[in-house]
Amino acid sequence: MRSTALAIVAASALALPVAALCQTDASPTRAQVRAELQQLEQAGYDPAKGEDPGYPADIQAAEARVSAQNGATGYGGVTSGASVSGSRAISRPATTDEMKQLYFGGE
Repeated sequence: MRSTALAIVAASALALPVAALCQTDASPTRAQVRAELQQLEQAGYDPAKGEDPGYPADIQAAEARVSAQNGATGYGGVTSGASVSGSRAISRPATTDEMKQLYFGGE
């Protein structure tokens, strides 16, 4: 009896992480995907171009225009940018007044 209970506990403990990985959010419906594609086409994206070397820039620009039209916030992916990977942050020691503000409040 004890070995059966131990086996059940072990099996449930092993199954718990698998249940945590299950996705609970629903994937978009076909109608939602079509509506999004229509918005992108109205914003200037043309999926019929075929093999276009400018594809990533075209779709990202159209998505940015759609986001601007929909009043989206600044959260999300980067539409364009540059990387400064490896650059050092310029820092300086705090002044006496800055240290006083830090420890004793802003006066």
